[in-house]
Amino acid sequence: MSTPPQPCEQSAKQTLRDHVITARRQRPLAESLTATRAIADHVLAWDAVRRAATVAAYVSVGREPGTGLLLDEMLAIGKRVLLPVLRPDNDLDWAEYTGDLVAASRGLLEPTGPRLGVDAITSADVVLVPGLAASVDGDRLGRGGGSYDRALARIGAGVPIGVLLHQDEAGLDVPTEPHDRHVTHVVTPAGVSQSTISP
Repeated sequence: MSTPPQPCEQSAKQTLRDHVITARRQRPLAESLTATRAIADHVLAWDAVRRAATVAAYVSVGREPGTGLLLDEMLAIGKRVLLPVLRPDNDLDWAEYTGDLVAASRGLLEPTGPRLGVDAITSADVVLVPGLAASVDGDRLGRGGGSYDRALARIGAGVPIGVLLHQDEAGLDVPTEPHDRHVTHVVTPAGVSQSTISP
């Protein structure tokens, strides 16, 4: 009989998730708007993004650092932007962003273009992902669905992966499990920092 997985890491993750989500709900709107502008500026100035032809990104929801401004500005400077489309199995399909979004399940917004398949993310020169927290080593805390861990597993070595966070969500002690995927960079209102351990 196999040994069931230990729940301690999952419990620690959920505790941290609850803490960050509560803090986000209490964050002043003005602070969130300032963070959105600063993060967009840092992403656009990041050498990896400046050189990139294709950037895989996402549409922010709730009190995540906003990405709407960033998406439109990347489009305006000629970047090909891929956005995720959540599949019924929680994996991520991708479609090209052309400036239009439609409402989807779970309160998400998705691009209107043709679906390109789960492997479309492999064409990205840079990948930007959501998160709730990250450690200095690049351990990323997501919402627990595993969608981005699956997607990031398809990315080749050397592709920069940045998670966009509020300043106080970076540099935290993030519990990990074997399936968790690292990020190479953390982007906050203070700038872009490289993780100390490569994925």
